[in-house]
Amino acid sequence: MQSRTFDDWDLPPEILNGVKSLGWENPTPVQLDAIPLARAGNNLIGQAMTGSGKTGAFGIPILEKVKADGTLQALILCPTRELAQQVRVELEQLQGDKGLAILAVYGGTDIEKQAKTLDAGVEVIVGTPGRVMDMSKRGHIDLAAPSMLTLDEADRMLDMGFMPDIMWVVERMTGRCQTMLFSATFPQEILEAADEFMQDHRFVQMGDTELDLPPVKLFSINVGRANKLWSLGRILLLQQQTDGQTIVFTNTKRMVDMIVERLAKHRIEAVGLHGDMAQNKREKIMDIFRENKAKTIVATDVAARGLDVEGVTMVVNYDVPNDIDSYIHRIGRTGRAGREGEAWTFISRDDIPQMRRIQGTYDLDIEQVETPELPAGVERDPVRYRADYGETADVFGMIPLTLNVGTSHGASKLSIHNFLLKTVRMDELAVGEIRLGDDESEVAIHASKVGYVIDGVKGKELFGQSLSASTA
Repeated sequence: MQSRTFDDWDLPPEILNGVKSLGWENPTPVQLDAIPLARAGNNLIGQAMTGSGKTGAFGIPILEKVKADGTLQALILCPTRELAQQVRVELEQLQGDKGLAILAVYGGTDIEKQAKTLDAGVEVIVGTPGRVMDMSKRGHIDLAAPSMLTLDEADRMLDMGFMPDIMWVVERMTGRCQTMLFSATFPQEILEAADEFMQDHRFVQMGDTELDLPPVKLFSINVGRANKLWSLGRILLLQQQTDGQTIVFTNTKRMVDMIVERLAKHRIEAVGLHGDMAQNKREKIMDIFRENKAKTIVATDVAARGLDVEGVTMVVNYDVPNDIDSYIHRIGRTGRAGREGEAWTFISRDDIPQMRRIQGTYDLDIEQVETPELPAGVERDPVRYRADYGETADVFGMIPLTLNVGTSHGASKLSIHNFLLKTVRMDELAVGEIRLGDDESEVAIHASKVGYVIDGVKGKELFGQSLSASTA
């Protein structure tokens, strides 16, 4: 019979204290299945989504086995720096006062400082595949040393093209004795890779466990990067007519500052919150928001931890999150205290694959809508709409334009080409393929010049024809 409390497992007191410090009382279903198998040294493949406790499922067995002796014993690979940092923080809490050095290794940080920390000795590394591979090549990580390997969000790493890097790392882990792989979905490539480097593995999954989501209406808006702020402005106008508060999530600290600054220019008040701010400043901002002295806060995922405010009735994903779990964590910030919430997500063309994964993984009902209309009595947008052709461009950045001139007017490809270059100052490379028709022609123009061409040719004459241009 399986254990129903963490106390029943006879865990080391340090880890048991760490578990209690996190407020965990009973193991989740995936922990109930995975932890005993992992403690016994089995290779595992686990199906786990957000709220399943997957970090604890692989983290507790790892931390129990690792000794504080300065040698690398466990490697955990994650798809993004954000997830790597989240896992590291949770492992730090789980280990209690065991004294293990747990380091997050990812790009975008001071490589020399990271190298010195690695050379001084760490027991557990949580890292992204590319940076782990890089630090190994530089001689700062001995991949032959760790006996335990965990791949977290393997399907996400596959989508991001990390499988070659992962296989490079795995091939050099000659001391590897146990491997655990956790994934929300299982594409064929992952199952084939697992069969290649995981012998005699056991499979665990969440079973019929469902997400416990608050009452939240989910919406998505297809909008290009150039007009995300325009959409946000309209949504915030609607929200200002209620007594609710809003959290706007973005993926980077720089974007937090930029959004707050640009909203201020358009007379929309918002406060920003991210990890580069001093601790006392972050706490002050969070207190202002909790006390409802600010209606809107713009934040990164890590900075928003602990920001549980009952007055939040709307969440806006300005950026689609890099990892699937973050989406659920974000929308869970609203719909508190019996109040129905709304979660809006802005989707640019490049975001479509990730959003499909999020929707498919959790079987979410997300309604696709247009940017809301202006509220009654408001005549002007707080943020001006900008012509944005980048979303419909091909892989080379070209947009097809239709010109109302063709062979029946005496036009040729060369005449159209030369006319455009003369009329609109632009590089020759900005004009692509020209297809002639009888009464009109199609010209490929680089997205950055489309607006100039449409305005520049309007009313001009070519072969006696008054010209106009429009997107196809």
